Amino acid sequence: MRAFLKRLWSFRLALAIYAILLAAGWGAGELLLGMTVPELRPMNEPMIHRMVMGALVLFVVMAAIPFVPGAEIGFALLLMFGGQASGIVYAGMVGALLLSFTVARFVPLSLLSQLTASLRLAGAARFFDLLASMPAEERSRFISDRLDGQFSSTLLKNRYLALAILLNVPGNSLLGGAGGLAFMAGISGLYRFWPYLLSVLIAVAPIPLIFYFF
Repeated sequence: MRAFLKRLWSFRLALAIYAILLAAGWGAGELLLGMTVPELRPMNEPMIHRMVMGALVLFVVMAAIPFVPGAEIGFALLLMFGGQASGIVYAGMVGALLLSFTVARFVPLSLLSQLTASLRLAGAARFFDLLASMPAEERSRFISDRLDGQFSSTLLKNRYLALAILLNVPGNSLLGGAGGLAFMAGISGLYRFWPYLLSVLIAVAPIPLIFYFF
């Protein structure tokens, strides 16, 4: 009974943290949208340019954070500004995914192990401990060896395509959002930088292109 209550508490704590992160993401999105809609007048055009650049930087940073709905924020900007914002939104989203992926390469796995252990996710903590104990070049082989079945094998072989699809699946915030997916791709060691960059360039393109042409 005590073990069950501990698992229930861990689940509730993880759910509460997720809800807080998601609410913070939506709140930051509303703030960003408010910053990018000033009254357009010739006299305040330089101010608008500075605000747009600041909003772009803020967008990149926010969209790179796991569980922040960066794709939804970008889509909202496209709805408000139309095709003229497609280039900015595209560049911002690509930059965010690259930022999250790169940062993940330098995050100590021991830190993630401690975090998951504090949430009483013992299995995840042991997994990160195992990854931390081996060289980076061996992690991809270790993960692939733990994947059983034809589906898992196919998914691993087509991991860049799978990532591109997941980045465009509605509701992927349940998996950490675009920033979370990019972060896990960086941690896993399964993705090399240049193929990852190509996948991101292609995956992010469809929606901005639709707004740009139509």
